[in-house]
Amino acid sequence: MRETIDWQPARLRAVKDLTPDIRLFEIEPERFQPPTPGSNISIVVQVEGRPDTRSYSVVGPCTDGVYRIAVKLLPDSRGGSAYMHRLQPGARLTISAPGNHFELARHRPEYLLIAGGIGITPIYSMALALADAGAEFRLLYGCRTRRDLAFGEELATRLGERLQVFIDEEGGRVDLPAEIARLAPGGELYVCGPIGMLEAVKRAWQESGRPVDGLRFETFGNSGRYAAEPFTVRIPRLGKEVVVARTQSMLDALEAAGVDMIFDCRRGECGLCAVRILAADGTVDHRDVFFSEPQKAANTHLCTCVSRVVKGSITIDTADRTV
Repeated sequence: MRETIDWQPARLRAVKDLTPDIRLFEIEPERFQPPTPGSNISIVVQVEGRPDTRSYSVVGPCTDGVYRIAVKLLPDSRGGSAYMHRLQPGARLTISAPGNHFELARHRPEYLLIAGGIGITPIYSMALALADAGAEFRLLYGCRTRRDLAFGEELATRLGERLQVFIDEEGGRVDLPAEIARLAPGGELYVCGPIGMLEAVKRAWQESGRPVDGLRFETFGNSGRYAAEPFTVRIPRLGKEVVVARTQSMLDALEAAGVDMIFDCRRGECGLCAVRILAADGTVDHRDVFFSEPQKAANTHLCTCVSRVVKGSITIDTADRTV
């Protein structure tokens, strides 16, 4: 059940290195549609000689009719970032119009924005939009080292004291309970970063007693506790045994093997692609933000779009009733 995407041709106008492993891409579409803060575009990439798609947050308002995205080159990626970093100006691309699963609500009394690493890409756009609107907000931006701070200088210039930077190697840590306590009643928190950060923010938000719908988040599926490696998935009812490559998601592998899957976000957020775990002789690396920590600990289900297995295999059942 693939969503219908209106693909269009585009041209890569320019590239610029923001950090040693983050590159900014300027993309001229055939038909420009203005993005909203939190928007992303999908791009057709080539992974091991096969076409695939990746979704990247649009950076900034793009008032000149050019989409900008920032892509981190990940050594443990499924291949999309490596493909993007090989592209040169003038390359022809196939892209989608902007979509948004991470909308910025307007007219809240205050906003708290939190970004970890490459998670700054959608948060950057939100911060600029809120600054232009004269809204009350703060941005907390965490990275491992100072050289990892993409857009650091631009944000410091635009935001001033509304920006706080936390560097891991310098001992910087965000006091989440304290920061949430400072947020005005009715204020909202927007966060994008690795899975550990998201889980910590969700836990602190829940413990604060604030309304569930006041927390909004986006994640990226490469963020796990273990390095990706190949693993085997068995579906006894269908008589199938599927090998998931290191550079492939479990969802993609199941679809390629003819298993009819249901999905939407492909980022571990909606839970539509979840399957039931019958047995696992390996460790399940839950990379989603859909299931709660107790549900992940119970190990009865996993989201196939982002979660993986290491040091073993897994046996599952799916919603496929074709046999």
